[in-house]
Amino acid sequence: MKSYLISSTKKSSGKTIIATGISSILSRTDSLAVFKKGPDYIDPYWLSLASKVNCYNLDFFTMSNSEIKKLYKQMSYEKNISIIEGNKGLFDGISLDGGDSNASLAHLLKLEVILVIDCVGMTRGVAPLLKGYQEFDKKIKYKGIILNNIANDRHENKVINAINEFTKLKVIGSIHKNKQLTIMEKKLGLEPVFQNPYTKNIIKNISSVIKKSVDMKYLINKKTNNKDNKIPKVVLKKHIYSNLRIGVAFDSAFGFYYPDDINEFKRLGAKIIYFDTLKDKVLPKVDGLFIGGGFPERVADKLTKNTRMIKSISNYIESEMPVYAECGGLMYLCNSIITKTNKFKMTGIINADIKMLDKPIGRGYVELMVTNKHPWMLNKDLIKCHEFHYSDIKLKNSSYSYGFKVMRGYGTNGKHDGILYKNLIASYSHLRDTSQSRWVANFLNFVNNIKNNETKKDI
Repeated sequence: MKSYLISSTKKSSGKTIIATGISSILSRTDSLAVFKKGPDYIDPYWLSLASKVNCYNLDFFTMSNSEIKKLYKQMSYEKNISIIEGNKGLFDGISLDGGDSNASLAHLLKLEVILVIDCVGMTRGVAPLLKGYQEFDKKIKYKGIILNNIANDRHENKVINAINEFTKLKVIGSIHKNKQLTIMEKKLGLEPVFQNPYTKNIIKNISSVIKKSVDMKYLINKKTNNKDNKIPKVVLKKHIYSNLRIGVAFDSAFGFYYPDDINEFKRLGAKIIYFDTLKDKVLPKVDGLFIGGGFPERVADKLTKNTRMIKSISNYIESEMPVYAECGGLMYLCNSIITKTNKFKMTGIINADIKMLDKPIGRGYVELMVTNKHPWMLNKDLIKCHEFHYSDIKLKNSSYSYGFKVMRGYGTNGKHDGILYKNLIASYSHLRDTSQSRWVANFLNFVNNIKNNETKKDI
């Protein structure tokens, strides 16, 4: 199996657009597995749509090395090619020793690196940059270099000549400046596929440019045997919660879910029932709700008009049914979402207003300590997760209890996260189901207990 990490020297160098184009092209002729390093949601959705398979996150912060290897092997088993899109630069990370960098991921999973170079304002200077990268970590295996933002043919020749003269690295692609690509790159970074009706056309246009600019044959022209062909077994436990139906909001307002978390619900036997908060009039018959992240503010006018769904969800929560909401889900359950131009009424379960901001108030990795108030998680371990929100919550009721104490990050107020109301917990933080936080099983157990108690009442 061929395994490539698409990385760069910095963020915003064109990695996502190149990874999307390459994935789309390869998916037409090869069986493909795609991954994204880090906790991102948006890039994986574009990669999923381009490759026509789920994209899985590989994240040193929320996963152990063994978990990263296990997930990678499970999802790339019997695939011809694996594409992993890096985050930021090849050697960037939180730790000084680089233990959580893209380079470390390349070592851990034995990946060849395709290095994207943003060539704006650069000619001969590309050579010492690349030599420095090679010298900094001599064990990295480079498959090739893709030049991005090339001004013209003359600029291209100067850069390629410098690379050929001073390094032994191979240039496998050269992408000229293109206003349309720049616009597309911005859209890919800011807009999830579930909110963009033109995603297929965007990917088609990207693929057309990449196919003309990158030597795709070079990426697939060598047949290799997968030496490590043992796939970690997935132990199915379908008998445990096979009686549970979990409603999951999935539409143009909510769509941020880790696919392996959804897989864990299914592995434990629960049936996932997707519903649309904009089009459906009432909730489906379910035992618990999971309302994930998204950008509800972008379709707030449509959300507020669907008064029957708002009433259905409100009644569901008021009747003490179990609900877990993250970020966008939290926003939807408040009184209103306030933008620069309007105020949109939401469900009103949480007595608070959401104010949209120009800059993120909570962004990056988060560490949470579970409080003794949390309805379905034990207060024993530190939970590692992430947040990304351009909104601030203005609570009108100061008497709420919280499920989490924020040790790192912002949450709802810099100190707490996870607003509690009856059997609802709503937070800005996005949990990830790994060994350090088995939230899916905990939530299902909570749902099951409530269902059993309700059954006993009926008897």
